[in-house]
Amino acid sequence: MNTRKFLSILTITGSILFMSCSNDDDNPKPVNEEELITKMSVSLVGGGQTINLVVVDKDGEEGPSKPEVTVSGKLKVNTQYSGSIELLNESKNPVDVISDEVKKEADEHQFFYVLASGLNITAAYADKESDYKKEDGTAFTSANPVGLKFLLTTTNAGTGTFRITLRHKPKKDAEGVVKGDITNAGGDTDIDQTFNITIE
Repeated sequence: MNTRKFLSILTITGSILFMSCSNDDDNPKPVNEEELITKMSVSLVGGGQTINLVVVDKDGEEGPSKPEVTVSGKLKVNTQYSGSIELLNESKNPVDVISDEVKKEADEHQFFYVLASGLNITAAYADKESDYKKEDGTAFTSANPVGLKFLLTTTNAGTGTFRITLRHKPKKDAEGVVKGDITNAGGDTDIDQTFNITIE
């Protein structure tokens, strides 16, 4: 009697284990991976010219390959430029437009612009969360900045660096964050790139 019960328990247990393994194989748990950004294109339009700042990194920031950075020209003094940012994952076919995903998660993203002291430029946000729609098509209501669109205004000639950082889930209610100060932003960095800029 005891032997039969023991064998029955073993059989049932083995069946449960087999079913569990099969279910795991058939329905793997989703892995929440960060989006791969292989290309960032920044377009600056103003003063009768278009300047393109581009970084291409085929395996993303964490990979071994070095990014290729290009700046197509020099900015003019005393000029305002309308800036726009496009993010792509070109490792997918068709290409995945990551900046579209940023729009759908506008409340969870913000760009920050850091200008070197030798660079006579000011930067200002030109978009806000309420300019975009969520995944379900409803509109965001907050006026917090996102930064896919911005304004750059030059004054005197000079050279220096222009650093663009995208944070995922920043603390937009922290001190200075909505004004573009990254100090208290927190969150995770999706992309962080520095460009060498000349104004003449």
